[in-house]
Amino acid sequence: MSAKDRFHSAVKQALQKELWVITADPLIIKVEGVKFEIDLSAEKILGAEKEGLKIAVEVKSFLSSSAITDFHVALGQFLNYRLALQMTEPDRTLYLAVPFDTFNTFFQERFVQEAVRSYQLKLVIYNADKEEIVEWRE
Repeated sequence: MSAKDRFHSAVKQALQKELWVITADPLIIKVEGVKFEIDLSAEKILGAEKEGLKIAVEVKSFLSSSAITDFHVALGQFLNYRLALQMTEPDRTLYLAVPFDTFNTFFQERFVQEAVRSYQLKLVIYNADKEEIVEWRE
């Protein structure tokens, strides 16, 4: 099992505060001989819906000395995980969890904004100290 991100627990708590039920920690997906471990999966029942919403969340902290290197890793994982989910659980939506400070600085760079748009990244912006979701970005 791979190591959990430094803010894994904070994002998990933030999702639970928003009434998401954590269904896997991690979500393990296999596509033939290839195994993926996405940090979290969660579900939320909406009103009278029986199945509700299903999400998977890959948590990133962006704490290394190079934000662009962290972004390369996060983007690669996101794209591979999204493809694996499309093949195995097409009703589950993948999100990349990004710290609020990183979103307000590095993610405001033109290149990063274009990458988010071009690759259609769905983001969960979180505050690790408060264990809260600041914003969902589709």
